[in-house]
Amino acid sequence: MPIDCAVSGDGDRLLAAVSGDLDLGAVADLRIRLLKCLAEQPRALLVDLSRMTVSEPLALSVFTAVRRQAARWPGIPLLLCAPEPMTGSHLRNARHRSLPVFPTVEAADRHVGVDRDTLAMLNDELLPVLGAARQARNLATEACLRWDLPDLLAPASLVASELVSNVVDHAHTMMTMRLTLRPRYLQIAVRDGSTAEPVRRPSPETVARRGRGLMLIEATAHAWGWLPTHNGKVVWASLPVA
Repeated sequence: MPIDCAVSGDGDRLLAAVSGDLDLGAVADLRIRLLKCLAEQPRALLVDLSRMTVSEPLALSVFTAVRRQAARWPGIPLLLCAPEPMTGSHLRNARHRSLPVFPTVEAADRHVGVDRDTLAMLNDELLPVLGAARQARNLATEACLRWDLPDLLAPASLVASELVSNVVDHAHTMMTMRLTLRPRYLQIAVRDGSTAEPVRRPSPETVARRGRGLMLIEATAHAWGWLPTHNGKVVWASLPVA
């Protein structure tokens, strides 16, 4: 049975119910589906394995890779739930022992519910026009002032401006910018409606007109990257909170 992944949830936490047989040939598709869940920036991602079998145990490494991305951005837990006995046995192998596994979805949900402090967050919808970068800088400034992050005023404004300008220059779609304050990082993410990868090295014309785009973000941020969404992508960057 081919692998499938049905996603449900309320935005606070997403549940990805995986069904079918997991082998190495299914890894790429499952990885993309789970990364799209992360792009929604939930508080937690629960993965229900009760209807999944494993014909090639090495394929379980897909969950390790996605968990690593979840920790990097958006900084959320990924929890595996209700594996079949044989799958559970594979997950107890030393290679996968770091993965958090819970006997039921309810048990995983209770674990997530232990720490659900309200996150500080600001969102804005932006048009792909020249004034969008200024609007992004204003929102970044508002976030830093509201959350008492004076040292991040300049870098956050730069990162926000460059992320939004990249959409204006290349994606040409409506976008949503979100700033989230987590315990260690200020996260800035911009979601657009283009599936094309972000352009890391701009053309000479773009450099002359505006700057070096994602290369500046790479030099300024602690980390940055991008993930596919169901109808585009989200490009993110994180700045350390002193």
